[in-house]
Amino acid sequence: MRDLKLDREIILERFDIIQKSLNRLEKLKLLSKGKFFLDDNFAIAEHYLRYALEAIFDICAHILARIPGVKADEYKEMALEMGKQRLVPKEFAKKNLYEMAGYRNRLTHFYFEIKPDEMRKIIQEDSGDFKIFMKHIKKIL
Repeated sequence: MRDLKLDREIILERFDIIQKSLNRLEKLKLLSKGKFFLDDNFAIAEHYLRYALEAIFDICAHILARIPGVKADEYKEMALEMGKQRLVPKEFAKKNLYEMAGYRNRLTHFYFEIKPDEMRKIIQEDSGDFKIFMKHIKKIL
């Protein structure tokens, strides 16, 4: 792997945010549907999911900024560029990371549209994507 002069500390700090967020989300996964749908639990889930997604794309921005000629300002562009640069598998970038970018945008800009059942499904089924992302980034550290 090429020498990207990454600030290892920044990436590890973001990994810590992701892991702590996932730990909180894991606890919420165990709640019954009715308890998850309570306002406070839904708000907590929304916060930690957004927090973990922000950390993912902070890492992407940090890495991509160190590659000459690469310019990706939007999260979806970053997701695709991560695959194009072979920092994560192309298929993972095109599907999973791209969808994560879209969901981060929804959480931030269209938060009023997010429903508890949708978020619960994502937490139940897709939280493994964070671990996959971190596994690939660890390879380049």
